[in-house]
Amino acid sequence: MSYQSIRNKKSFDPDKNGIGGSEPFKLSRSKIENFWRCARCFYMDRRLGVSEPPGFPFNLNKAVDELLKKEFDIHRAKETVHPLVAAYGLEDVVPFQHADMDKWRHTFTGVQHYHEPSNFLVFGAVDDIWVNKDKELIVVDYKATSKNSEVTIDAPWQIAYKRQMEVYQWLLRQNGFTVSDTGYFVYCNGKQDKEAFDGKLEFDVKILPYEGDDSWINETLVQANTCLSGEMPPRNPNCEWCNYRKNAGAVESD
Repeated sequence: MSYQSIRNKKSFDPDKNGIGGSEPFKLSRSKIENFWRCARCFYMDRRLGVSEPPGFPFNLNKAVDELLKKEFDIHRAKETVHPLVAAYGLEDVVPFQHADMDKWRHTFTGVQHYHEPSNFLVFGAVDDIWVNKDKELIVVDYKATSKNSEVTIDAPWQIAYKRQMEVYQWLLRQNGFTVSDTGYFVYCNGKQDKEAFDGKLEFDVKILPYEGDDSWINETLVQANTCLSGEMPPRNPNCEWCNYRKNAGAVESD
């Protein structure tokens, strides 16, 4: 994607897209996270159409995601419990069957809900959804890494993972589903202790529970629209992109 194509994308119009405006503004789960990280960068992206340069795609992580989806889809079709899920004592949990499952997992559609107080059409693409015997939906997120230590979701930077899951839980609730507060991360850790590569990468796979709390979302959405409807926020001294733009601008001559 070129910079020009990024710059020309549809931007937020306060008159049309502001609170009470005539046109809902589409806002992804990842952009909500961007607002949490830095209001100024969020404003430059959604209001002014100037995004951060796109990162490199994590193709190995994507491969793990796709293979996990195929694997769980086998059990979805059969309405059976995945052996890994059963090993964690979740014998009554199976992959959820729904006609919109493919749409919910697609990046550009996802699970959607129009949030009237903020005039945002919020969407997010889930990795998977399970269901228990009480007919509660369970949000599942796939993660892949490779490190020598045990995987956890306790690092400070992993709060973004937790908010991600909470947005998915909130979206499903807004669509009328009963959703468990407990979601699960299926975390795949690539082994580095093998004697040779031999053309394959092996993983230890863990299922990590997380108790979500989506009570922050409604107010955050209203705050995000208020941000986009006003003046540009000040630089965030803790934001690497704000600091980069400031320092780069100080030395550029053209």
